[in-house]
Formats: sequence, C-alpha cells, structure tokens
Amino acid sequence: MEYAGVVPMDAPDPSADFEARLRGLSYPVFQLRPQPSLTRIPGASFMEMGASAAAGAPMGLAESSVSLNYTLWRNPDDHSDPRNEIELDPGIRRSIEEEPPWGRPAWLIERAQLLKYPMLWEAVRTSWQASPDPERHALSQQLVDHANHILRNRFREGLGLPDLPSEGDDGGWEAKTSAARDAVVAVDGRNRPGVQIDTDPFVYAVGFRVDENVVCTVVVPRDSLPMIDLAITTFE
Repeated sequence: MEYAGVVPMDAPDPSADFEARLRGLSYPVFQLRPQPSLTRIPGASFMEMGASAAAGAPMGLAESSVSLNYTLWRNPDDHSDPRNEIELDPGIRRSIEEEPPWGRPAWLIERAQLLKYPMLWEAVRTSWQASPDPERHALSQQLVDHANHILRNRFREGLGLPDLPSEGDDGGWEAKTSAARDAVVAVDGRNRPGVQIDTDPFVYAVGFRVDENVVCTVVVPRDSLPMIDLAITTFE
C-alpha cells in the first residue's frame, strides 16, 4: 500500500500489511537479537523474482528476500536524549516536527519522528532461492551483494559517488568476494560457521547459511558496531 501527496487522516498504517506478510513467509526469517540500543522499525522490505515457466504452465517463485530496518539509540536508557539524534537539514527537521494544516495520521507522525535518529537500513536480509546457483548464490557472493546494496544506497557521499548512478562509476568502491573470511556467528544462542567482510571502511558484513535454500546476511555501518550486539535470533 502506497500513498502520494496528502495522506488521509483515516489511512491505515501500511506496516500492518507488511507485518502480516512477514509472518506468512514459508521460510525462516532472522533478526538482530532484541537489545536496548535497537528498535526494529515496523514493516520490512521485500524482493521477489519469478522463475520462467514452460508454455502454458504457471510462473513459480525463484527467489525471495526480506530485509529488516532498525532505529539505533546512542543512549538507549533515554530516547529523549538529544545525543540520539542525527544532524538534519533545517528544512527536513521542520517537515518532521511541524504539522501541516490538513494533519497527518498518528502512525505517520510516529514514523516521521524516527527520521531524527540513526537508521540501520535493511540491516538484516534473509534470502531464499528455490534452486540456488553454486556461484551466484554462494554465501560470500550474497554477502557481497548485500554489502554493495547498502554502500550504493547509503554511503554515496562518502564514496564520492554522484547523487544518482551514472556510467562514470567504475565500481572501484565495491566490496569483493576475495575480502570474505571465515567467521563465527551467534544464532539462537549457538555458534554457527559463517563469513565476514571486515575490510570496508564504511560497513561491516557477516552472514551464514541457514540451509540449502536460505541465507542470512547482516550489514551495518562500521561506526555503529560499538553500540550493538550482532547476535542473530529467529524472527517469531
């Protein structure tokens, strides 16, 4: 469900549909362990890709992924502490804090307030493939794909990239599978083998294979690492 322009006061919170969809997935979904410094933002980001089918046969689902977002609290004991907030352009701050004459639904006001705080955008991704390709869906490749997705969308200024993708981008900033190293990941209270990328100046990435068809990857800003625990739990 999407809205453009003025959102009616009686518009339902679209995150309810996302939450229902999240809980209805056929594969297990993973999250960062609940902890004081993080609040999961309602809803999720979904990606699906259909498989080509023979003539006259219905198209099946080839790939699916779900990504979870979090608000980061620098002072988790006091969410009203100004030190929790990020630096914002004055115009953006006014748009968050000032109510328009036509008003906004309560859920939209609450969601807008979150823009004042650091966000771990699409930090945890659970990916499922019906028939995994040994190379394209290898754990290290999926970890690199997730890391580059975060870098491309959240660190353009730091990487010296233009605001919009261009042909002049040589890709020299991208993480490579050669940077992936063995790691141990805490999952539901047990250590599991995984891989990590700990060489990028902007993000840290770690992931593990759940089973033959499912992979979980985590990518977070490097400067957030001292404030969070990267242990993983199954999303209930």
